[in-house]
Amino acid sequence: MPDLPKDKKIILFDGVCNFCNDKVNFIIKNDKNDSFRFVSIQSETGKKIITYLGIDPALDTIILYEPGYAYFIKSEAVFRIIKHLSSSVKLLLLFNFIPTSIKNLIYDYIAKNRYKWYGKNENCLLPSEDINSKFIV
Repeated sequence: MPDLPKDKKIILFDGVCNFCNDKVNFIIKNDKNDSFRFVSIQSETGKKIITYLGIDPALDTIILYEPGYAYFIKSEAVFRIIKHLSSSVKLLLLFNFIPTSIKNLIYDYIAKNRYKWYGKNENCLLPSEDINSKFIV
């Protein structure tokens, strides 16, 4: 298992997905308490974390890993992330009453179509200097 910060929540994301990269930038902008660190699922570190957690590497989802606690996927990960973001973003928690099975259907629909709608890169994008410390390589 890679050496991970114990006091940060780790978000594993699709590093070649334009939609996913946009959402990572959104989270960074709204993470006023510096709660999160980011790892591309395609990176060696991402693969090691997935193996350590026993997650199917073919699983097409965002993963929120809280070291020493648990991990969460799909809509459950999204809503747990939102809880830690700035107050204006927390308005999205109003949708958390929707049953997880329905939220995951919506999540899966977006995940299935994200490349078609938003495109993808050949390689993972490199973070800019000002946010580089938010990423685990």
